[in-house]
Amino acid sequence: MKLTDKQVREFMTVLGSDEPAPGGGSASALAGSMGISLTKMVTELTIGKKKYLEFEDIAKEAREEAGKLQAELLDAIDKDTEAFNEVSAVFSMPKATDEEKAARRSAMQQALQGATKAPFDIMVKCVDALKVTESIIGKANTNAASDLGVAALNLKSALQGAWLNVLINLSGIKDEDFVTDYKQRGTALLEEGCPLADKIYEEILKIV
Repeated sequence: MKLTDKQVREFMTVLGSDEPAPGGGSASALAGSMGISLTKMVTELTIGKKKYLEFEDIAKEAREEAGKLQAELLDAIDKDTEAFNEVSAVFSMPKATDEEKAARRSAMQQALQGATKAPFDIMVKCVDALKVTESIIGKANTNAASDLGVAALNLKSALQGAWLNVLINLSGIKDEDFVTDYKQRGTALLEEGCPLADKIYEEILKIV
């Protein structure tokens, strides 16, 4: 059963157990999906309201983008755990001969790269989600303004949480070019996303 098919209580039980996965990466994806879901909710509460008619097209565009990101971040919950499981599977590979040891090392490097890409993709989606959230500030139902603030907080948490998972996997990767590339791109996403999340939160404080 996919993690996303579990009941909330069941998912949290697994998350809090001694199972190594799901872990921080999947939890970050969950936080991100909750964040953009709140943004989508605000668009739904805006569209069709006379008071916000001038922003109808903006709200509809944001709703469409938010819906896509909501689905992608939900999928990322399972993708991150699946990537971690690939790493775990390497430990059961044979290592009796030099050939087997070499194959094991190669498989581990490949698995670690996959386990890096999964949370990195979460980071990308969180920055996109923050941009969508920002696009409707001051143009959406003010009764739900606080929800946009909560969306930003969830998305920032998801962004930073995913970054920690990128870093821990990069620490075991031997390919220096790969490590440098993902560190540079991940840092750029943080430098773009975190201030944006803070800006959204501060703007919402002025409204509520």
